[in-house]
Order: sequence, then structure tokens, then C-alpha cells
Amino acid sequence: MVQTEKNVIKPRRLPLRARLKREWPLHLLLIPGLALLIYFCYMPMIGNVIAFQKFTVFKGWFNAKWIGWDNFEFVLSLPNFGQVMWNTVYIAVLKIAASLVVPIIVSLMLNEVQSTILKRTVQTVIYMPHFLSWVVMGGIILDVLSADGVVNQLLRSLGWPTVNFLTSNQTFRPMLVVTDVWKTFGFNTIVYLAALTAIDPTLYEAASIDGANRWRQTWHITLPGIIPTIVLLATLSLGNVLNAGFDQVYMLLNSLVMETGDILDTLVYRLAFDQAQYSVATAVGLFKSVVSLILICASYYMAYRFADYRIF
Repeated sequence: MVQTEKNVIKPRRLPLRARLKREWPLHLLLIPGLALLIYFCYMPMIGNVIAFQKFTVFKGWFNAKWIGWDNFEFVLSLPNFGQVMWNTVYIAVLKIAASLVVPIIVSLMLNEVQSTILKRTVQTVIYMPHFLSWVVMGGIILDVLSADGVVNQLLRSLGWPTVNFLTSNQTFRPMLVVTDVWKTFGFNTIVYLAALTAIDPTLYEAASIDGANRWRQTWHITLPGIIPTIVLLATLSLGNVLNAGFDQVYMLLNSLVMETGDILDTLVYRLAFDQAQYSVATAVGLFKSVVSLILICASYYMAYRFADYRIF
């Protein structure tokens, strides 16, 4: 007997009081994490009010003079603000693109490795930089790519001209992208390797019987199988368009490459801690946060639209 939709018995939803009575231990477990989230993430947001004030440390933000949008107008009138915005977006977009393409290629290559020992060894080696802070990584990069570093010493020994990786406007931004990918691509391959395991193995068997080689199998089975994951990660990454990586840039930035390496986060740092213009620095940070929020909302909508991904 075929059940119709009317005959299907739907599970009865418990009332709110009954569910709270049954699940109250789980709600208690949420309290410490929720308290930390409110204290460290939401309460500091009250300080954004100084973006609309003439704030001084001695008066505090309770007694500071309210000046409205003057700080934002001052920021927009800075002679280097346009260049800083361009640097931020340019570096961030390059990092996002490289962080999507390189892990896909590496995960596809690792997927073809037959030796389990070799595969796990390679995975371990490429994961290691992810667990190092940019302070450590910055020191390594400075030692390797400086004028007297290992790379330039090797170039000199071969009779080739040296390259100013850290002091040239032509090479600084590509160097930022390459070193960021070096640090993060190993960990990002985990997502794609997990997506590859969800592909039905019988598809490869059928393709092999039909005469498809490994390249054809990769192109017609493997890549289409991970397309939803690629689309999801690509759309979610749109929220990072204004996040060019403060830790990395701050560690490697110098006066010779300010034209191409200065970003919004380093501008905020200089305004706040070098020039003590806290209101102006807060205005820049608030501007970045608002734009990032809009981009994140748009990225989640696109993730739902194209990859059927939902938060709730």
C-alpha cells in the first residue's frame, strides 16, 4: 500500500517548555562561550562611537566632543587613501584567487598518489607552515629573501643578477601573495581532499571501462564532483576582499615599498599608535568593517543561491 502525503504521520514537535526542560544541560554548556563572545566581541563594539567624536585619552569617550562625520571626511581626504584602498583590494583579491587555485591543483595531484606513505608525508610537510605565526614566518622570509639572503646568494653564485624581493615595488606584492599561499595552501587542501572522498568510485570504474584515461577522468568526474565545494569557498571568500593580512604585511613592510604595500590595517595602526589619532583610526576601521559586513552578507546570499549553503 502506497502512503499518500496525507497519510504520512509527521513527528509531533515538543513545546518550548518541554524542550528546555529536556535540553537545559546543553544550554548551560553554551553560557561560558556565549559570555566570552559577548565580552570580547560585542562589548568592544561600543568603542566605535569615538569614530564620531574628537577623542582624547585624557577626556575619555564619555566627555569627548561629538563631531559627526568629520573623521570620515578627513580620512577620505587623505592623499594616500585611494592608493591604500587599491593596495588592499588588489592584494586581497590576488590572495583569494591563489588560495583557491593552488589547493585545488595540489589536492588533485595528491589524489593521484598511490603510495599512502608518500601521500601522508607530503601532506604533513605542506601543512606545517600553517601552524607557524607570521612573526616566525616573517623572520624566515626576511632571512631567505633579503639582499644577503639565501636566494640572492644562490643567484650570485650562478652569475645571475640579484632580485630585491622586499625593497622593490614591482616584486613586493607578488612576494606577499606567494608567501601567503606557501603558508596556507597545505591546510586548505584538507577541504578539497575531503570533497574528493565523497565522489562515487564506480564513476571512475565506468569511465575506465569506456576507455577514459586519468586526465579525462579528472576533467569529467573529479572536477565536476568538487565544483560545489569550489563555488561555496569562492563565494564565502568575498567577505575577505578588504582583509589583505595585517600580520604578514606589517612584518614585511618597509618605507621603500609603502606605495604598493600599505593597506588599510597598517594605515589604522599608524594613525592609532604612531600619531595617536584614535578617532580617525576608528573611523577607518569602522569603514572597513561596514564594507566587509556588506560583502559577507552578499557572499552568504550567493553561497545559498549557487551552492545551497545555509547558516540557519
